[in-house]
Amino acid sequence: MPTLEHNALVEMFREHPELAPRLLATLFHVEVPPHASVAVVESSLDQLIPVEFRADLVLELRDDSDALVLAIVIEVQRDVDPDKKFSWPAYVAVVRARKRCGTIVLVVAPDAGVAAWAAENIDLGLGRGNVEPLVLGPAVVPEIIDPADAEKETELAVLSAVAHGNGPSGLTVVQAALAGLGRLDQAHAMVYFQLIWNGLREPMRQALEAVVMERQIEGEATFPPFVQKLIDRGKLEGIREGELKGIREGELKGKRDTLLRLLARAGIVLTEDESARIQACTEVATLDRWIDNVLGAKTATEVLS
Repeated sequence: MPTLEHNALVEMFREHPELAPRLLATLFHVEVPPHASVAVVESSLDQLIPVEFRADLVLELRDDSDALVLAIVIEVQRDVDPDKKFSWPAYVAVVRARKRCGTIVLVVAPDAGVAAWAAENIDLGLGRGNVEPLVLGPAVVPEIIDPADAEKETELAVLSAVAHGNGPSGLTVVQAALAGLGRLDQAHAMVYFQLIWNGLREPMRQALEAVVMERQIEGEATFPPFVQKLIDRGKLEGIREGELKGIREGELKGKRDTLLRLLARAGIVLTEDESARIQACTEVATLDRWIDNVLGAKTATEVLS
């Protein structure tokens, strides 16, 4: 039976069909054919083959003359399912035969392991043909950490929180996504919040609860009101100060580790004082700024400015 998480992701693309070709172009760098419209069409693929196949969603891209230029079969995959390696090629073949246009499979897989499995090339036999799904997973979805970006690209921010919510920058990613939910109506925002919340493991749930508790105590309304109501106040007040400190330090450590990895990849060597400065930093915003500074920087001075 489809879960809330599965249905929420399907509905995201059903209600915003233009999201799929936009992500293909921006995240996969695919040359999407010029098109004037994107529409959801029937997902039942049983008219040309004897056994029923039903994809999660099928989108049609049409140009200015209303000619079909591309079909996108969207599949939400939260677990490894060997049967899909047989049904996905069938989806491509049936849709392509019916629509008489190029057809691809776009798999939405928030789990890194499932995404890696889904992205494997599907050999149709003897190496004479293949289907290679495009997979929207943690390796492709960027970490959206700026609330302003999340407000502009709320659906992508939600996908980011689902994909990266348990990672080193998870708390920042989730907070940005929740800030972005403020522009949606309450019904959609609550569904997206539940989608994000259900994907968080307990340590990150505690971290988010702690942040909400802090904001409530300080009187800062930075999250949609329903978020504060849905997270139980009594549970928040049960978090001891020592646990809260540990959660914060875990987030800071993740930021420092990310910064150091990026510096190493950029070939920037730190002095002892510069390393000590990074380790002594206790401001998430400062660490985020330094992480952003790595791009294009040649020296540690440029990064730590």
